Amino acid sequence: MSHSTWRTKNPLVSFRHAVEGLGHAFRTQRNMRFHILTFLAVFLAGLILRLPRVEMLALVFCAALVMITEMFNTAIEATVDMITQSYHPAAKFIKDVAAGAVLISAITAVLVGGVVFWGAVHLDTLSIRLVQPPTVPVFLGAFVLLLLTVFLGKIAGRKGSLLQGGVISGHSAIAFYIAGVIVFLVPQPAVGLLALGLAALVAQSRVETKIHTLREVVAGAVIALTLAALVLQVPQWLGFHLPTTQLPVWTPSPQPSQK
Repeated sequence: MSHSTWRTKNPLVSFRHAVEGLGHAFRTQRNMRFHILTFLAVFLAGLILRLPRVEMLALVFCAALVMITEMFNTAIEATVDMITQSYHPAAKFIKDVAAGAVLISAITAVLVGGVVFWGAVHLDTLSIRLVQPPTVPVFLGAFVLLLLTVFLGKIAGRKGSLLQGGVISGHSAIAFYIAGVIVFLVPQPAVGLLALGLAALVAQSRVETKIHTLREVVAGAVIALTLAALVLQVPQWLGFHLPTTQLPVWTPSPQPSQK
């Protein structure tokens, strides 16, 4: 068998195989599901608390490290099981070392996350950050989080492809996320209603073409609007309601008059 008969050189096919591997790991590995869902929750908390970009990148890097080591651990276990079905000390050693790598990466991620969030909950600086208008990285981060949620819904539901179909309508989610951003940021109610109406037309088109059911487009809309509210409205509400520590103001002591 030649090398070209078993390995494709098409990058799109290679990307599809990589996505299938990620989906298989998410569906079959409980630890992988826990790592991914924990990352989504931590990333959302970082967006709500308006963490600086460097600290958000540190969280993303640590989470990616945990998931990469978990996937390597899964691949190593599958390889060992394919080679031998009986107990062997070397097989146990290989699996234990791979699991230890996952443990080290997970402990590192917990330590980094603890340091980041511990430094972020100082009430005075936190209130100042939360009341500031959202920046472009916040919008993009929430959008990426929405796409990941839709993608995981496709994997968990075992329906549809990466760009079409699925238990959560991606088109509906994107349309209602944009509409939610407009509703929460533009003070004119008529503009918000117009944006919601356009998003509803997008959702209706997905139902009429029978790509999605009504439940699937509603699921996309609810997830998108909830995410937009959490990222855009909750931080400002917290910023105005969090108690602040009043620091003592230093005043110079009066100098005795010289006669």
